[in-house]
Amino acid sequence: MQMNDQRDINAPRSQVWAALLSAEVLKDCVPGAEEVTGNPADGFEATVVQKVGPVKATFKGQVTLTDMVEGESLTLSGEGKGGAAGFAKGEAKVRLEEIPEGTRLIYDVEAKVGGKLAQLGSRLIDGFAKKMADQFFENFQNVVEGPSEEAAASGTDEGSEEAPKKKGWLSRLKG
Repeated sequence: MQMNDQRDINAPRSQVWAALLSAEVLKDCVPGAEEVTGNPADGFEATVVQKVGPVKATFKGQVTLTDMVEGESLTLSGEGKGGAAGFAKGEAKVRLEEIPEGTRLIYDVEAKVGGKLAQLGSRLIDGFAKKMADQFFENFQNVVEGPSEEAAASGTDEGSEEAPKKKGWLSRLKG
């Protein structure tokens, strides 16, 4: 299955790039991630628990970063094994472009599954894979941009006349 989309992130390209290379950020963004360790040079190891239709499995796998062009693009490739449930493989080609509002993140994803998961049918799997990719990149955008300061204080950002300043993950780490 293949899909592509883009997200406009209200953060400088260098900050978005650094977040893509952070195990901590990846753990916060991958739906169902229980653990993500490693680094960009050696790759990351992850434990992810997911339920697809009637099949619930714990996937253990690796993610490698290749074709890295500093601050511009990279390819995230991952493979996870879920025991009797089967396996999942995926690759996301990610490009970053500067835009007036911050950074446009453009992605092309290809995913494959095998084992019991593949027996669920392509419509269910395709829908699940699209949902997972959308959720990852939405989580990524939210982690990088951070909640607005006003929303963090009041628990909401509705009803405000002005767009409050957001505090991203890098700012939260620093201060």
